[in-house]
Amino acid sequence: MQKIIKQFPVLSQYIYANTATSGLLYDGLLDWRQEHDLDFLIGGSTMKMKGHQLISETRNSVRKFFGCKTDNVALVPNFSIGLNLLLEGMPAKRNVLLLEGDYPSLNWPFESRGHATYYLKVTDSLEENIYDRIKFDNINVLALSLVQWLNGIKVDLEFLKNLKKDFPDLLIIADGTQFLGTEIFNFEDSGIDVLGASSYKWLLGGYGNGFMLFADETPAKFKCRSTGFNAADGDMEGREKVSFTKQFEPGHLDTFNFGSLNYSLGFLSDIGMDTISEQIKKLSLKAKGELENLGLLEESVVKRKAHSSIFNIQGDKDLYAKFMEQDVVCAQRGNGIRLSFHFYNTENEIDKIIGILKSS
Repeated sequence: MQKIIKQFPVLSQYIYANTATSGLLYDGLLDWRQEHDLDFLIGGSTMKMKGHQLISETRNSVRKFFGCKTDNVALVPNFSIGLNLLLEGMPAKRNVLLLEGDYPSLNWPFESRGHATYYLKVTDSLEENIYDRIKFDNINVLALSLVQWLNGIKVDLEFLKNLKKDFPDLLIIADGTQFLGTEIFNFEDSGIDVLGASSYKWLLGGYGNGFMLFADETPAKFKCRSTGFNAADGDMEGREKVSFTKQFEPGHLDTFNFGSLNYSLGFLSDIGMDTISEQIKKLSLKAKGELENLGLLEESVVKRKAHSSIFNIQGDKDLYAKFMEQDVVCAQRGNGIRLSFHFYNTENEIDKIIGILKSS
């Protein structure tokens, strides 16, 4: 792991506890990007004409990495654009259950389209409360982030799978931006109808790339209208033959951005998602125990059996400034300070953070 960590120059300067804001660039990806742009510099359009192969390769990498059929993968610049394109085709007057304080790019698109929106407070009994609201309130759509951006509470994936079995007509739309890249995940076995994500956080794909994954039955539930020449694969006669997923790709896709995603999926696969997941779980358990002992975590997080590696601790701007002075990169979110740990973090770094907190 130390050899891998050396690929991230930032880690030699800082304790980087901020992947929930942005994943890091690393040497291997930088090398790939430089080669890509050098090929463009030398080859111009002749290089870009070969881009279709790289885009197809990226789509296939997403399929393999997340257990989804190739035809059910749409490549999008980011989750926000993908969700908005999707909701333009969703029937009106849906009863949508959202979580209070969930990421604005998830909640706002539903709120701005006139759907009946209902809200559920995120507590330690999150799954039980979701089930009750769906059972008794005639909910058609459940939309939520798999990991909450503010405090790191992670929904039980087995719960979502069983929820879909109990309510097969329920449409489950999920944002995986703060989750994908932290553990092994199989979309087709998840019970989720639509899963979208931006790739610049835990997947280390850089900015300007993301994807939407769809269950087989999803296209029949929407009437999306987005289209463009790329959606028809450059076929002048293909306007009426555009597939559901290609409606999310009306224009050209950048080989630099999506090639970066493709490279990083390979990078993570080479490390092994089992190895990555084990490291993140170890860091999460240590951080939760230490922060809980200091009384810095909210009750809902403490009571949860399983948690992500994102934590929001009690702290003001002075504590944030102290972290920055001590070269700990973190973020002010909500009413506290958010710390987040990826596989390239270490237990020693958590010990240093705890030391700073004890001395404050």
